[in-house]
Amino acid sequence: MTNSAKDQIDVAAALVRLYMFLLQYLDRCFDDAARKSYPDSELQGHLTETRRQLMEILAVNPVVQNKLAQECDRILSLGVTCLKTGTADITMRETIQAERAILKNKTIALSDLVAVFRAMD
Repeated sequence: MTNSAKDQIDVAAALVRLYMFLLQYLDRCFDDAARKSYPDSELQGHLTETRRQLMEILAVNPVVQNKLAQECDRILSLGVTCLKTGTADITMRETIQAERAILKNKTIALSDLVAVFRAMD
């Protein structure tokens, strides 16, 4: 495998990790057990580090870098609001479920792509 192909796989795998951490972050809005079993500081550390790594990698394409930053900020802000106000607001619940669906679809697609690339190696 060339360095370029490996780099591409690494970027896709990093995106999968970030999306998984964002999904876990949103899951904490609805699930007390998830909040208790996975300490917030640990999740925040993983999110911060993975996001930092991706922002460095994506510096070659500021448009994509900005889109990812906006997506992360939107999801993190949504999670903070949810944890402060609760999930009783139906609009809040629907917004979180919609974001979860988007993240889940991206994660599945990227995971499949990474798996195929790695199998080709």
